[in-house]
Amino acid sequence: MKHPQNHETVQAPIHSGFGSMTTAKEVMGNRNLKGKVAIVTGGYSGIGTETTRVLAEAGATIIVPARSPEKAKAALSGIPNIELEVLDLMDPASIDAFAQRFLASGRPLHIQINGAGIMAAPLRRDARGYESQFSTNHLGHFQLTARLWPALKKAKGARVVAISSWGHRYGGVDFDDPNYEQREYDKWKSYAQSKSANALFALALDKRGRSHSIRAFALHPGVIPDTELGRDLNETELPVVVKRLEDGQPISSDNNMMFKTVQQGAATTIWCAVSEQLNGMGGIYCQDVDIAEAVPADSNKPSGVWPWARDPELAEQLWQLSEKLTGVKFPI
Repeated sequence: MKHPQNHETVQAPIHSGFGSMTTAKEVMGNRNLKGKVAIVTGGYSGIGTETTRVLAEAGATIIVPARSPEKAKAALSGIPNIELEVLDLMDPASIDAFAQRFLASGRPLHIQINGAGIMAAPLRRDARGYESQFSTNHLGHFQLTARLWPALKKAKGARVVAISSWGHRYGGVDFDDPNYEQREYDKWKSYAQSKSANALFALALDKRGRSHSIRAFALHPGVIPDTELGRDLNETELPVVVKRLEDGQPISSDNNMMFKTVQQGAATTIWCAVSEQLNGMGGIYCQDVDIAEAVPADSNKPSGVWPWARDPELAEQLWQLSEKLTGVKFPI
């Protein structure tokens, strides 16, 4: 299933040998990442903390940007090779300032993990009037990646990993009204839109990055109850009861939903960031430490990637929209 550098990767499982219960540390194995530099947004909360820990303990230098560096400092205490920075993904000036500071260091960027995000938030807007989930989850990372592009090229072999979600199945990007200026706001549709955007962005980014040895991936990490992602939800919106096995493995009261630990939830991110199994590949959507199956629009499967999150024409349309909304173009 490996392809030459300039060819597209087939959206189909490669039977990696891992699975849904694989942990991030198991994926990392005995790799030595000394000399590698990574930026992990959202790297101080939930699966982001585990992602940071596993990369750092393998020897990489990890820059963790945060709106609240003090909170990040407490969460990452004891983890080696960490640099804390300030970044607000809803603030274009903050994004530019962070990127400028990193570029000024002269370092290459080998791994960029776009993991920060919000879910099912009530209607909020950034200073430009853009809806918060689309602004944070997609537009902020679009601008950040554009600004860091020189450092990604400098790595001469970089990977950009976008944390999407199975929630993309609830809908794609509304190109006519992405910021809910005309239609009634639906927080779950908005979340789905932002997660579909994450997948489409990886597809379009990989197309542009291949010739510079920059490959991009999107993924669903799994359903992980032990994070703050659902902080905007109340108990009536969380009907699934979390139970625990003796070993601490979370299980759901809904037999159709499988939960993961934080360690398992970070596994696919680590795989996309470092695995040699993905050499020469990119522009794909992954889950359970493998390439996900492409499913039809009417699929009711509990896994896979839906058509509106893997359509090259929609990916290009999103790219143009993102440039327009941010005023930012990639220096490709």
